[in-house]
Amino acid sequence: MRNMRVDLNSDVGESYGAFQVGEDALVFDAITSANIACGYHAGDHNVMAKTVKLAKEKGVAVGAHPGYLDLQGFGRRFIQMSPEDIYHLVLYQLGALSGFCRIAGVKMKHVKPHGALYNVAAKERTVAAAIAEAVADFDRELLLFGLSGSELVKAGESVGLQVAHEVFADRTYQQDGTLTPRTEANAIISDREQALQQVLMMVKEGKVAATDGTLVPIKADTICVHGDEPQALAFVNMLKEKLQQEGIEIKAAGGRNG
Repeated sequence: MRNMRVDLNSDVGESYGAFQVGEDALVFDAITSANIACGYHAGDHNVMAKTVKLAKEKGVAVGAHPGYLDLQGFGRRFIQMSPEDIYHLVLYQLGALSGFCRIAGVKMKHVKPHGALYNVAAKERTVAAAIAEAVADFDRELLLFGLSGSELVKAGESVGLQVAHEVFADRTYQQDGTLTPRTEANAIISDREQALQQVLMMVKEGKVAATDGTLVPIKADTICVHGDEPQALAFVNMLKEKLQQEGIEIKAAGGRNG
């Protein structure tokens, strides 16, 4: 048995203008950490304000969810940028969300990059370092979420940040521990029972079965769950119940290692 405590996080606040994305009010009842979009890949000033207040009401930890400036592509398209650009891009978005947190009387607890930025930072050391440095320079008490075992969590540790190794309930893994690209047919796990068993193996045994059958060592501090459709919400609630039945505490990430 490994972790007996785990965080459930979800990407929220991704509506903007007249466009409604997700069911945040329902998601907040099932999660312990919220990754709030900061206006670049999704979200806007009104949505950020509303989402921070909702998180406070529900007792959910607030985190920033910075991404590429790509509303049209929802931040899932790679954009070639220098490390300096990445640093400033992250810093700008942290500043935006922190303003709303300050007004609401909420402390921002963590940072989790979004979409393509997250995936690039998992593999590219220079991008990971730029993100980690921006977070550390902004507030060294912030927790950095990154793909378990990735360059991003390594970069966070190297600058003295506390990190949370993140795993995914509904995504398949490759032999090197990275996520299967969404462009591939087997990237998403649609079978609830399969996804549930994958989570239990990651949390309790510290490993995950890659698409080729290889058992890959993995650390699970926080689980990313998606709740932007009724079926997904039902799975999140089922997952939460199963984890509790297994004696696993569900609590916001942070504080485990001091």
